[in-house]
Amino acid sequence: MQARRRATLIAVESYAVELDLSGDDQTFTSTTVARFGCTAPGSAVFIDLAASAVRSIDLNGRPVPLSAWSGGHIRLGALAAHNTLRVVADCAYSRTAEGMHRFTDPADGSVYVYTHFQPAEAHRVYACFDQPDLKATFELGVVVPADWQVVANTQPDSVGKARLASGTGATRWHFPATPPLPTYATSVAAGRFHSVSGSWQRVPLSLYCRRSLAAYLDADELLEVTWNGFDFYQRLFGMPYPFGKYDLVFVPEFNHAGMENAACVTLTENMLFRSRVTDVRHERRASLLLHELAHMWFGNMVTMTWWDDLWLNESFATYASTLCQAEATRWPGAWTTFSQLFKTSAYHQDQLTRTHPIVADLPDVATAEVSFDGITYYKGASVLKQLVAYVGREAFTAGLQRYFQRHQWSTATLADLLAAVEATSGRDLGCWSKEWLQTAGVNTLRPDYRLAGDGTIDGFAVTQSAPEAHPLLRPHRIAVGLYDREGTTLTRRQRLEVDVAGDRTSIPALDGCRRPDLVLVNDDDLTYAKIRFDDRSLATVLAGAAHAANTLPAGVCWTAMWDMCRDGELPARDYVRLVAGTLDAIDDPGMLETLLLQTVAVARDYAAPSWRLTGLRQLADALHRMLVLAPAGSDRQLFCVQMLAGLATSDEHLTLLRELLEGATRLPGLRVDTELRWLLLRRLISRGASDESTIGEHLRRDRTAAGLRHAATCRAAIPTAAAKATTWRLLMAADGQQPPTSAAMVGASLTGFADLDQADLLEPYAQRYFDVIVAIWRDWPAGLARRFATAGYPTPVISEQTVAMTDECLSRDRPPPALSTILLERRDDQLRALRARSRDSRA
Repeated sequence: MQARRRATLIAVESYAVELDLSGDDQTFTSTTVARFGCTAPGSAVFIDLAASAVRSIDLNGRPVPLSAWSGGHIRLGALAAHNTLRVVADCAYSRTAEGMHRFTDPADGSVYVYTHFQPAEAHRVYACFDQPDLKATFELGVVVPADWQVVANTQPDSVGKARLASGTGATRWHFPATPPLPTYATSVAAGRFHSVSGSWQRVPLSLYCRRSLAAYLDADELLEVTWNGFDFYQRLFGMPYPFGKYDLVFVPEFNHAGMENAACVTLTENMLFRSRVTDVRHERRASLLLHELAHMWFGNMVTMTWWDDLWLNESFATYASTLCQAEATRWPGAWTTFSQLFKTSAYHQDQLTRTHPIVADLPDVATAEVSFDGITYYKGASVLKQLVAYVGREAFTAGLQRYFQRHQWSTATLADLLAAVEATSGRDLGCWSKEWLQTAGVNTLRPDYRLAGDGTIDGFAVTQSAPEAHPLLRPHRIAVGLYDREGTTLTRRQRLEVDVAGDRTSIPALDGCRRPDLVLVNDDDLTYAKIRFDDRSLATVLAGAAHAANTLPAGVCWTAMWDMCRDGELPARDYVRLVAGTLDAIDDPGMLETLLLQTVAVARDYAAPSWRLTGLRQLADALHRMLVLAPAGSDRQLFCVQMLAGLATSDEHLTLLRELLEGATRLPGLRVDTELRWLLLRRLISRGASDESTIGEHLRRDRTAAGLRHAATCRAAIPTAAAKATTWRLLMAADGQQPPTSAAMVGASLTGFADLDQADLLEPYAQRYFDVIVAIWRDWPAGLARRFATAGYPTPVISEQTVAMTDECLSRDRPPPALSTILLERRDDQLRALRARSRDSRA
């Protein structure tokens, strides 16, 4: 309500910001000059500023009492039609990747700072009207130590000497004004960066990272993927790249994968591979690069009016990046990866008690902060793919280009996009939008047919059902695929694209067709729906879903089996046995990785406790067999070792891990490098097969920020009550506005503490979590509190008692809505696991 009133009252023209980052390691000086108009002169408004201290406030040349600053806001009264506000403040550095994050590299002592402002943290760095619909130009000056580089939203137009009051030398970098941007997309990063530069059609492209990571900046691939994205998006969007340059800045201790700051994208350093990784990791990194690049048009050039359309921002970037990756890079199977890995996240989220429509009502920033979820990213992207199937690719693209041309450098809403697509497609999208975007839940589609005497189809239909809590039956544009077995391979005989709606849709075009071995009612994964099989198709899938000639239908089949297991229709042990017996036949690396990760989760969470170790052993044995047969130096070999290091339990497998770590056993082509050493060590530590002294030995070899985090994870994973108590005390020490260590280190400790195979050691901490979580949510920085709320929840302790403790906390403490959502979602996961375990125990 306050933001809506503010948006009707003022129009922001520009910000000119001066930052002095050359002082101490606690605070920096921020000077802001904001120019804005007022539609009702004489009115009052507030501007946002979270600072350690405010030195001066001047409005239209007159001083404003410092008492006007309170609670993160400066109250401004008696506004003129045109206003100039100048604010000088001392702002605090962050250790939680919110506002201005400061990091000291343990490898060489270099200092790096960078900003992260989404959804509304820019006011931690400069005074601003911190909401997305109040776009303005942004001019920046930054004073830094003389040997630092500075990166921002525009290219610097001057770099000159500055002399500080202390007499020491510094450098002032000046960056000219940007086009109109939302505050959350403004950015600055500074430090002793290593950089590599290139260009695309005269657009300068630069990559930045810490100097100690220079050897891992694989510039050739990063630039190639980015160039592919520029080419593809410029054609698809019908608009030239909207900024004068493009930078990718890899930053330390980032709580996010990436952030789409205009022309100055920040990315987690985890995307710089210190050790060899499989090509699947390269594929997922490319997806991230293309996702953030798509935001330059959709988000930065055209910006959502309010966070209600956050989904559209993120869903569109996810859809566009997957499309680009599939059609313009060396990963044509990107839609298979999306279907199996990302879309399943949406299905999971959409079956929780607190699921929400894609178009969610986000009344405030706190609600927006916990809305970066599977619905926002992946259901939304799936529904956009369905929209493209519904209106046609050509019409959708024309509508998209119309939308960009009409709204460039302004804000827009979902209605604006739909109006543009309606105009180019001739389709009325009012009902479509209401049914797909304004309701929650996932439908289930099934084939239903009878056979004539000669074995051909005589009456084919697709039936649709919906969950009781969300009973809407939606319209779907789907492809029905008929598949036959040819030897060990499933080959598509026929594909028919149709519209289905209601509880039953007849498809007479399939009458007279010979009965196939597999009917796939969402072939090519066009719609967002769970699918089920007829009896013959289910038998075919159980006999070898991995053998489909195309990876996408195989992925759709595997996702359906995953759904059936999660829904208690297929016992966990049957699913584990199916996967363990099929792994050798799966050639697609991404499908193999995703399937194994899901199956390990099934064995851990959904199998009856009495069978759990048996299931994990079966998977480990299957991996061991694959490892023996894997070609030397192949991705398959590396992945088998990595996965085995995540679930080894037997003496045989733990001995293999120890011998690989110590060099007593060598596999041809396998290099046990830095990251793999830590992975092997962590499993040995967590299983009690190694001790704390080995952590120190490895840390001496890898005294880097990543090494320190790995060591913290290993220490927290030591399987003793004393180690858990020590880690808990460390975590509980983070009780102020700034933790005693960085959020990244807190996260690393949580990862080891909440080891999924140490439920017995974690039982005493279940109640302790509920005793402190509300206070932590209130007192800790928002990002760190969210991290603890999710990662600290006693997920490994699957029991009715954990559910009861959650219920008690919700009723006793009445947590804020955002925290309640997290707790209810974790509770739903507990209940699902308990139901699946009950089903498995009956098997």
